[in-house]
Amino acid sequence: MTHTAVLRGSPSRARARRLGSAKRTVEGWGFVAPATILILGLSIFPAAWAFLLSLEKWNGFSTPTFLGGGNYAEIVGDQQFWDAFGHTALYVVLFVPASVLAGLVLALLLNGRIRFVGVYRTAIFVPFVVSPATTGILTNYLFDQQFGIVNHVLGVVGLPQQGWLTDRHQAMLVIAIMSLWGSAAFTTVIYLAALQDIPAELLEAAAIDGANRWQAFWKVVWPELAAVTVFVTIWQTVQATQLFDLVYTTTRGGPLNATETIVYYLWDTAFHQFQFGYGSAVAYVLFGGTLIVTLIFVLVSRRRSSEVI
Repeated sequence: MTHTAVLRGSPSRARARRLGSAKRTVEGWGFVAPATILILGLSIFPAAWAFLLSLEKWNGFSTPTFLGGGNYAEIVGDQQFWDAFGHTALYVVLFVPASVLAGLVLALLLNGRIRFVGVYRTAIFVPFVVSPATTGILTNYLFDQQFGIVNHVLGVVGLPQQGWLTDRHQAMLVIAIMSLWGSAAFTTVIYLAALQDIPAELLEAAAIDGANRWQAFWKVVWPELAAVTVFVTIWQTVQATQLFDLVYTTTRGGPLNATETIVYYLWDTAFHQFQFGYGSAVAYVLFGGTLIVTLIFVLVSRRRSSEVI
């Protein structure tokens, strides 16, 4: 009798469990649906539309003309695109190693027990939250050829004044310096968090074994920071390839297109010359190149990690 009642009750309990599971599923999707729709609307849909545009010739007003891979084929022979690619590569070489090294050095300094360390950490992070427009204004104020503070200081100490933003050989260096001023705080914060996560027992063991501070850094601290270094290098590389705002607020790609990056060339092509299809193709070439560089970084880091293990 009891066994029969259990058998009769089991379907009802199973049904209740299914209803409860369905209810939790509906509630879960109710929470994540707004964010999912937002992501789809602001990233995936525009990306798909941009890819379709990259296969067409369209000025934003007339009927689009399907070209297939015509825009991509045109990029291969576009000298201005390759010049912009070279300028972007130069900026990456100037900016990424300097930002990673500066972040590491600043993090090591701020990780010590020094007085007012909280104030210093806050001051380091302030440039990161400053808008790019403000950074551009500051750049013009510092490096203006006639009225800039830097040239004024050079004149006071008897050194020749420089063209800076008006010199095609110096403009990209100035932009890299100002980008470093605004972005080194990010790598500093990441490295500082990683340093504070290193177990104190490892450093104590190194000290007991007779290692000095330099040896402890190379043998203990630096290996622990390997994964963080890969991350910040990839992140800064991606950010560097997308340089636009500081160029727009300072040189507008000049002088003589010496600071025209790929993203600035993309913007000028799409929104100034109204070649939306060609601009979309440039955007996808940039995306592909960034993806390849990221994969190379990841594969190389994994191979080195496996060799160490």
